[in-house]
Amino acid sequence: MPNKTASPDDIRALSSAFQQSRILLTAADLDLFTHLGRATRSAAELSPLIKADERALDRLLNALTALGLATKQGNAFTATDAAHALLSRESPDYIALGHRSNLYANWNTLTQAVRTGMSVLTPDFDDDSRREDFIAAMHNRGGVDADGLAARLPLAGLKRVLDVGGGSGVYAMGMCRAEPGLEVVVLELPKVVPITARYVAEAGLSDRITTKAGNFNSDDWGAGYDLVLLSAIVHMLGPEENARLLERAFAALAPGGWCAVVDFLMDDSRTRPAFGAVFALNMLVNTARGDVYTRAEARDWFTHAGFVALQDIDTGPKTSMVLGRKPGGGE
Repeated sequence: MPNKTASPDDIRALSSAFQQSRILLTAADLDLFTHLGRATRSAAELSPLIKADERALDRLLNALTALGLATKQGNAFTATDAAHALLSRESPDYIALGHRSNLYANWNTLTQAVRTGMSVLTPDFDDDSRREDFIAAMHNRGGVDADGLAARLPLAGLKRVLDVGGGSGVYAMGMCRAEPGLEVVVLELPKVVPITARYVAEAGLSDRITTKAGNFNSDDWGAGYDLVLLSAIVHMLGPEENARLLERAFAALAPGGWCAVVDFLMDDSRTRPAFGAVFALNMLVNTARGDVYTRAEARDWFTHAGFVALQDIDTGPKTSMVLGRKPGGGE
């Protein structure tokens, strides 16, 4: 399928698309839709709750109305059903946008990153608040496809799984729901482990999902696992690091065990799926060596590590999986 050709109108719209995004993200930063709730309120009523300037807040609410996220009656505003459902913390379908707001600032350095070939962010840009925002965003995203991914993994009869860099444990939760006898270890950085434990406890799965603190590039993973899951990990690293990561997965598996890499894997042109082509720039801006890789590159890492029986599996419109087995185990 050929790539879309942008029209002059498309180019003009793209050049100002950041404005609408920033309006939405500012509303999220202010937690505006939580404060608005299901009520009809004016900027004068909302401004002391949000601690914002009344006139400026009124203009923001006007813009949100123009974008279809609120309605206006006189000088008062009401959230649309969709805005309340997705942008109010009172809703079970709430989407945390803090991470995207953080990324907005980071993406302002894209021009410099393209010129230099690397991220120009300072090493301390990832503070505790941003870490919470990131894990919340990954939990929201993972909650949409965790059960679907679990259904595509060879979980039947497995006992122990290692989820490398598993964040909130959202995929571990999906795997536990799919296979009742399964126990999952989530390997995460020491600063993330308490966040993981909190999400797991809230899901009522602390008896089946445990945490292991460590850096997946350098610390011990343990051994004897039936499956190692690397979901949304390889795009954070350079190709040599990923090759070593697959070697570490191979060593951590029991004979006959499986390794699954799930990511925004591209075709050989690196333009499809389109999301992956854009996400490659996200990695350029935010990481030292991260990138988006092709399925062929991922298969090479598996082969060089010693895996056999490789499979390519579609897991969604944006992601796909390469699955490989460690020889042995009486097959």
